[in-house]
Amino acid sequence: MNTMLHTAIVKNVTSALEEDIGSGDITAQLIPENTQAKATVITRDHCVICGIEWVNEVFKQVDTKIQIIWHVEEGDSVQPNIALFSLEGPARGLLTGERAALNFLQTLSGTATICKEYAALVSHTNVKLLDTRKTIPGLRQAQKYAVTFGGCHNHRIGLYDAFLIKENHIMACGSIQKAVENAHAIAPGKPVEVEVESMTELQQALSAKADIIMLDNFDNASLIEAVKISSGVAKLEASGGINKQTLAAIAETGVDYISIGALTKDCKAIDLSMRFSL
Repeated sequence: MNTMLHTAIVKNVTSALEEDIGSGDITAQLIPENTQAKATVITRDHCVICGIEWVNEVFKQVDTKIQIIWHVEEGDSVQPNIALFSLEGPARGLLTGERAALNFLQTLSGTATICKEYAALVSHTNVKLLDTRKTIPGLRQAQKYAVTFGGCHNHRIGLYDAFLIKENHIMACGSIQKAVENAHAIAPGKPVEVEVESMTELQQALSAKADIIMLDNFDNASLIEAVKISSGVAKLEASGGINKQTLAAIAETGVDYISIGALTKDCKAIDLSMRFSL
């Protein structure tokens, strides 16, 4: 695990526990402090497992005496009613950490699951499906991590690691050519992507030597033509209103990438349940 991801996990969990526990879990205090318990977490849905390290960090921060035994691995595809992990330790800690742990696991597994569904639809092509910045606030790193376990890929992480020059940037700079020139001057070596809305703008972006060109709401015939025009010059990314029904046909046009906001913003949380026993 890289340092940036580990830092994000600790930060995510600390924030989640602070908002949930606040000044203290008053309901857990109903239970005698020395009471020990066991628990098992199951899934009620088919899903791709993602978020194990977030769960581990939750119980680590709540009570280091809690022991976790995982019955699945990150990225596993599991059926409903499968036991995902077991817990043993202080009853108070198990109950205090339950919701935060399951929130992370249900959300990240939900993200990985929808990504796997989308990836399966284009497995017969060479296209790479990309996420976007349409993520749950505070969970950017977490959701982008989950995307990869569903077989999709990360676009830029934020506003700092790659340029994405859109209509308003172009207008403010004066032209596509000037915007690309400015980008190379500001951060040499950073990827430069330009969003275009017409074949004319595509030609301008190619002339400006953009690394990637995002074709916004192009119909399939135009995508095919764009692939022919830009062959070997720049990578092409299709974007805009893409769903499961239109995805395969777009992938078959030959574009290199397809970006889909739904991978992170429309994910359905997985239904999980913790069974508790003394």
